[in-house]
Amino acid sequence: MDLSYTEEEEAFRAGLRDWLGVALPELPPRPPPGDWPARRAHDAAWQRALYDAGYADVHWDASPTRRLIFLEETEKAGAPYVGANFVGLLHAGPTIAAEGTRDQRERWLPPILRGDEIWCQGFSEPDAGSDLASLRTRAVRDGDAYVVTGAKIWTSHAEVADWCELLVRTDPEAPRHRGITWLAMPMDAPGVTVRPLRTLAGSTEFAEVFLDEVRVPAANRVGAENDGWRVTMVTLSFERGTAFVGEVVACRRTLAALARTARENGRWDDTVLRRRLGRLNAEFGALWRLTQWNVSEAEATGGVPGTGGSVFKLRYSHARQELYDAAAEVLGPDALDLSREWNLDRLSSLSYTIAAGTSQIQRNIVAERILGLPKER
Repeated sequence: MDLSYTEEEEAFRAGLRDWLGVALPELPPRPPPGDWPARRAHDAAWQRALYDAGYADVHWDASPTRRLIFLEETEKAGAPYVGANFVGLLHAGPTIAAEGTRDQRERWLPPILRGDEIWCQGFSEPDAGSDLASLRTRAVRDGDAYVVTGAKIWTSHAEVADWCELLVRTDPEAPRHRGITWLAMPMDAPGVTVRPLRTLAGSTEFAEVFLDEVRVPAANRVGAENDGWRVTMVTLSFERGTAFVGEVVACRRTLAALARTARENGRWDDTVLRRRLGRLNAEFGALWRLTQWNVSEAEATGGVPGTGGSVFKLRYSHARQELYDAAAEVLGPDALDLSREWNLDRLSSLSYTIAAGTSQIQRNIVAERILGLPKER
């Protein structure tokens, strides 16, 4: 498999670098972490700048390779991450682009690309754990709408979102993977209650969402009724396949900074720590190559990442935790000071073996779909 870039792709990289060099110095400072309305406005303004420059559609209307170059270059330049708009840009948008009708694409994609509308993800439920297919939020068809009742948890950016990519059970009698439907729910609909959740790191980017007979137009259904599990697998393939690409670049940059700090504070004399940092350097180098392989495979198969995304997600989740454990070793006693760089990242890294599908789920996918092992009984 050819992992090199074409002349056209390198020209795209050069143009992007030039634009970033002009755009980033004009960007206002990022608001405090806990001020999500201000962060939404900041992230939306950056998305609008990308839109005006012709880069906004890179997440689903460009080739996977261009998407990879975009994420690599913006991360290297220190550009803002997608932030509050990550569900719309990296999950819901690509899913609608792949599975939505023409009217749905025309309605929802331009506002996402311009930063006008923010999405959240309503997948996980309080009683479902890691078994997404056991969700119990009900949707009953009533004329031209679904009436939805239930609860969601770990709903990313729900407090500032305009729309929610929502999984509901529309046929409780069907086998559990076959009675699910994917809906786009307006967050200002009557019956929607949002309660922010505070994480270990002190942030509130997640929320509980309670749904009390919320009416969602049937026209907001993406895919066929009861075919939501298949549509969800498209969503999760994007979430596991390409959504973490920029973070790999960020981790490699963090690793280089850790090495510099270790040299400055004397921790570099610890041969065990040096060996650990060297192994992590090899680990993230391999993850970057795996990312390139996954992107090349997606490009050859229509643009949707395959099961290789689960291999990446599984290893990346643990490598990220190991990286910030190494950061604690480098910092020594300062690892207890949450105002110091990397310490809040260390706390948030604990969630990565759960977010976007637990490591146990990823191992099942790898075992069954890649290695061909029998399904559990």
